[in-house]
Amino acid sequence: MAGTQRIYKQKIKATATLEKVFRAMELIAASRIGKARDRALGQDPYTRALTKSIATVAAHAHADHPLVSKRTDTNRVMVFVVTSDRGMAGAYSSSVLREADNLMAELRTEGKEPILFVSGRRGESYYRFRGVPVIKSWTGESDKPSDEVSSEIAQTFLDLFLASADEGGVSELHLVSTQFVSMVSQVVQIRRMLPLEVVDADDDTVKDETIPLYEFEPSAQEVFDGLLPMYVAQRIHSVMLMSAAAELAARQQAMHSATDNAKELIEKYTRLANNARQAEITTEITEIISGADALGK
Repeated sequence: MAGTQRIYKQKIKATATLEKVFRAMELIAASRIGKARDRALGQDPYTRALTKSIATVAAHAHADHPLVSKRTDTNRVMVFVVTSDRGMAGAYSSSVLREADNLMAELRTEGKEPILFVSGRRGESYYRFRGVPVIKSWTGESDKPSDEVSSEIAQTFLDLFLASADEGGVSELHLVSTQFVSMVSQVVQIRRMLPLEVVDADDDTVKDETIPLYEFEPSAQEVFDGLLPMYVAQRIHSVMLMSAAAELAARQQAMHSATDNAKELIEKYTRLANNARQAEITTEITEIISGADALGK
């Protein structure tokens, strides 16, 4: 019985240590989620303004830019998967990776050849373990993406999309990331980024407004050509920021659940340790009484 008590006490001590770790990670995620959420949601006005500008210029220009034109000279398509650098975030990365696998399988059935780009160590290690080639990966900033990394990612995709088929050019870019909805809800999204649609279908502000007349200098087409790469870079940066907010929210939620589970385990082990102690006391009393009876006889 004494050995049983010792085992439960060791489990209580180990679980209490884990509880402190989980609680600390929950507090860290909670302290950072506010800023990450503000950064992600703060991009929306700029994105809407940029989309409106592109729609306005497109009305006065010939929308024949390569970024809005469908390519038929190659069947290679890019798939960009946004995961986390660290674990302890529940099903955040696994949900993204599952949807990415489904997307690549669907693209292959359509006769396309997906090539993979990954953000985050979880995705990088996942595909390396399975022997899936990754063209390029970006790690170390999944929960706080910088402007420099987002610009590098956008430029990489733009260069490949604008390259010729002989130089490894691609015909499409698909993003698999997580959309931050609320502190308790994060949704995996799959979207086609390239070729671009000049106006988002869900942007009613841009769609319903009457586009005024403008004079362009040097020309509407040159302004249009300059805005489109900016739009691609902004959309990718917005996706990275939204994924960072979703990762921190998922980690806070997962660590909160882990802390509650650790507390329940401590209560369970404490109860079992008390039961073992009571059983030990009862056994000792029984032995004493039995010994006294034997001496009396």
